[in-house]
Amino acid sequence: MSVDFNAVCDDFFVSCRLFLKLDMPLERETVLHFFDRIRREIPTMNKFRRREDGCLILEEDPGVSASRRWLRLEPGSLRLGFFGPPDIDDVRRLAHLILEQAPYHLTFSELDYDHLELIYGFDLEYRGNHDQLVAETLWSDHPLGQIVLGDDSRHAIDAQPYFGIAINEECDLQAYVETKSRTTTFEVRMGEYERQALSVFLTMRKYWNVDTDKALVATVERLFDHADELASEKVVPLLVSPLAMAIASRL
Repeated sequence: MSVDFNAVCDDFFVSCRLFLKLDMPLERETVLHFFDRIRREIPTMNKFRRREDGCLILEEDPGVSASRRWLRLEPGSLRLGFFGPPDIDDVRRLAHLILEQAPYHLTFSELDYDHLELIYGFDLEYRGNHDQLVAETLWSDHPLGQIVLGDDSRHAIDAQPYFGIAINEECDLQAYVETKSRTTTFEVRMGEYERQALSVFLTMRKYWNVDTDKALVATVERLFDHADELASEKVVPLLVSPLAMAIASRL
């Protein structure tokens, strides 16, 4: 990895989501065997809980360290993530382990896969108008800046760029970049702001083609390669770093 993603933001996290066409039954014995298999490989993932909505979660204790791995099962999807990973390779190993074991324990196959997503999240803490910060940092030299920062604008209240591109000709391999503000119009009106995370998300998405696509592990590895390249060469230098520097200049 050419960029230490933890160093360019306040919090960095990675999540991976496999969406299915049919719901999983999430039977007791099946889930326990699967979670126990993961726990044997990663003993610190030993906190098991069930949410009110029925989701089943195996995770590391969030109070033990700044880094935390988690795995979540929902009827229509399998999700995993790593908050504050020491290195992207650690996230790759987690994804490999779970996506290699899941089809055997949870009995789903390529026919059942809808799409696979990999998300890199960059959080930048800022007490102020997130949208105004984004507008002044990213839109000031753009023609559209005359709207969001022009004479008619008293405050920017929604300036969150969202882009999507197809990586291949078939358009089944896609990348999305989103800047997410958490400032409310109430805060803008009152002029009082909570310290919250301004987020930048890079999402890689692969829709499944049964005839040509390879196993889950090979597919997620392909998504990691694209995400590393896009994050290092485009997302960090063009979005994350300018926003971080703008925040630092306002402190």
